[in-house]
Amino acid sequence: MDQIITAIQLQRAFFASGQTRSFAARQSALLRLREAIVRYESRLLAALKQDLNKGEFEAYSTELGLTLAELSYTLKHLRRWMKPIRKRTPLTHFGGKSFIIKEPYGVSLIIAPWNYPVQLTLVPLISAIAAGNTAVVKPSELAPHVSAVLMALIEETFEPGWVIAFEGGIEVSTTLLEQRYDKIFFTGSVAVGKVVMKAAAKHLTPVTLELGGKSPAIVHQDANLALAAKRLAFGKFTNAGQTCIAPDYIYVHSSVKHQLLQELKAAIEQLYGSEPLLNENYVHLISEKHYARLVTFMSEGELVYGGEHNLKQKAIAPAIIDGVNWQSAIMQEEIFGPLLPIMTYDSMEDVIEAINDRPKPLALYLFSESKAIQDEIIGRISFGGGCINDTIMHFGTPHLPFGGVGESGMGSYHGEESFNAFSHQKSILKQVTHFDIPFRYPNSKWGAKVIRMLLK
Repeated sequence: MDQIITAIQLQRAFFASGQTRSFAARQSALLRLREAIVRYESRLLAALKQDLNKGEFEAYSTELGLTLAELSYTLKHLRRWMKPIRKRTPLTHFGGKSFIIKEPYGVSLIIAPWNYPVQLTLVPLISAIAAGNTAVVKPSELAPHVSAVLMALIEETFEPGWVIAFEGGIEVSTTLLEQRYDKIFFTGSVAVGKVVMKAAAKHLTPVTLELGGKSPAIVHQDANLALAAKRLAFGKFTNAGQTCIAPDYIYVHSSVKHQLLQELKAAIEQLYGSEPLLNENYVHLISEKHYARLVTFMSEGELVYGGEHNLKQKAIAPAIIDGVNWQSAIMQEEIFGPLLPIMTYDSMEDVIEAINDRPKPLALYLFSESKAIQDEIIGRISFGGGCINDTIMHFGTPHLPFGGVGESGMGSYHGEESFNAFSHQKSILKQVTHFDIPFRYPNSKWGAKVIRMLLK
């Protein structure tokens, strides 16, 4: 606790010194971070292999690659983001100039998850630095090899007054959350998100919560089924389903269910082979506890494909489960694993009603060629974000804000939205002094009449 308190005091002093404020300082810090990521690439890839068995292609594309792309985009646009934003000034404020300054909050806390332990630690850190904040970083203890490498990378790259990291379990997280920050950024489960928000409320600290939930995929009868199956398999089984925006379940029109199942089986074998557990690049589960939880889910419904599992590997092959309903255990919480339940529908109205009766999902995926159906789903169901005729790819663009709604999260990031997430928008009205407008004052002869004309 003493180390944490001392570190936060050091960061407050560092921030107060103004050393994070200039464009040159932020740019230099981000360039150092980019150089460090490139320098540590082999160590990060090795650690991802140790913790999650991620192969190089998946590890680079979903972790390091996305992080470097976010860094490059930020460096390209940072100077523009930092500029004051001119706003219109009403006639009642004649002579004045209105503008917004985006200023850093101050000392930020970033708590990262284990499922994408590199990307989901460093992308928020990029945002905090770009916006001019200092950062206390807590990597996930459930990915210990990645955590150790990130600790070394951060310690080598930054002075502790700007960025410092702490390893440890619940005790360290609890101690960190007991302190006062100016901004908290958390990625993880809904349950822990509530703990973070409760801790932030004690100091009225603004939070960004990137959580999760049961994200649906809807496959309508007019969908391109072969392509839908391939994209569904990609979105669901990347990282062995341990992705907050993975399709959690499929609602498929009853008339095309059988064909979709056949296409899904073919797509899975195309991606991972006929025996995924023998695929050296098939991602494993993070822990035996998580493995046991998922195996239990397979006891309900009908396992129509896959599901082979190996405790020693902590791995479960992609599984398709039929015969489930909203009362099944697998439908009571986010799956976060390579199990894909299938439910059918005949009426789109039933699908909309069922999804809207439950907490708002982080993502939604619709496969349909009908613009009317697309407009209906987008217009009538509230969700964080998603895709039409694709899955998870909306996460990978810096031009779209990413975030949840309701239980699936609070606040957005990526690209400029990341900068905004770590910035306070300070509104300024700069007024002239070489003349004054008399009608604004209560002793003005014509003030009341003029005010009534202007303010209506």
